Amino acid sequence: MSQMLPAELAKTIGSGLLSFPVTHFTAQNVFDESAYRAHIGWLLEHNPAGLFAAGGTGEFFSLTLSEFSRVVRAAVEETDGRVPVLAGCGYGTAMAIEFAKAAEAAGADGLLLLPPYLVGAEQAGLIAHAEAVCGATSLGVILYNRDNFVINEDSLEALCKRCPNLIGFKDGYGDIELMTRIFTRMGDRLTYVGGLPTAETFALPYLEMGVTTYSSAIFNFLPNFANEFYSAVRRRDHETIYKGLREFVLPYSTIRNRRKGYAVSIVKAGLKVVGRPAGSVRTPLLDLTPQELEELKVLIGNRS
Repeated sequence: MSQMLPAELAKTIGSGLLSFPVTHFTAQNVFDESAYRAHIGWLLEHNPAGLFAAGGTGEFFSLTLSEFSRVVRAAVEETDGRVPVLAGCGYGTAMAIEFAKAAEAAGADGLLLLPPYLVGAEQAGLIAHAEAVCGATSLGVILYNRDNFVINEDSLEALCKRCPNLIGFKDGYGDIELMTRIFTRMGDRLTYVGGLPTAETFALPYLEMGVTTYSSAIFNFLPNFANEFYSAVRRRDHETIYKGLREFVLPYSTIRNRRKGYAVSIVKAGLKVVGRPAGSVRTPLLDLTPQELEELKVLIGNRS
C-alpha cells in the first residue's frame, strides 16, 4: 500500500478544498461500512484535495481503536490513491501514539493531531505531546490548534525544527493576532488549514493570512455548493461569497450554534435531508430536533 510522503502531502492538501466525511452508523449504532464506502465514492466524484477519515466531523471521539482502524482502511481502499487520506488522532500521548500507528497500518497518508483529552497543559507539555506523536510515525502530521491545545509561534517553531514530518497547522481557535504571528514566523514551512466552524464563514479573511484551504463539513451533503464557494474565495469574488454567506452559510450556522455538539449533528442532518442518510450521531451528541430538521430542509431547498 503506497503512502504519500509528507512533503508531497503538504503540497497536495494545500491545493484545494478538504472534505471531512461523517462516519456512518446503522440503526443499531454500529459502523455501517458499506454506506460509508458509498459516501466516500460519492465525495470523490466532486474532487476534494484530501479526505480526513475519522476526524472531528467523523466522530473520532466516539470510535474504539478497532472501529477507527476499519473506518480509515475503508477510506483508504475506496480512494485507492486518488486523493490522500488523513486520519484523526488524539487523547493523551500514549493513546494518540496507538491511534497514529493504527492509522499508518491502515494505509493513511497523514494525521490530524486533535487536542488531548480534557486536560489543559503548559506549552512545554504540548510540545512534548506533539513531538512524541510525530516521532512515532513516518506520516505527515497536521496540528489542530483549538480548545485545550493552543500553541504559540515559539512552540510551533520549536516543533518544526524537531519534527520534519510536521507539515501543517489547522486553526480552530480564531485568534487573528496569533495566526498572523504564526504565519509571519513560519511562512511556507507549513501548510495552513482553516478549521473554525463553519469554515466558509472565515475563508476569505483567512486566505489573506496565507490559509489557502479549509475543511468543509458542508461538502458532506452539498459538495457542489462547497466547491463553488471555495472557488469564489480563491478568486476573491466578494459578490458570490457574500451571497453564499447570506443565503446559506450564516443561516446554517444559526441552527448549528443553537445547541452544543451540533457542529457534527447538523452535518448528518444535512445528509438525511439530501437523501443520503448516515445514521444518528453517537451520544453524548444529540441529533437535531424534528423542527430543526425541517428548518434545515427549507434552507437546503434545491441546492442539492
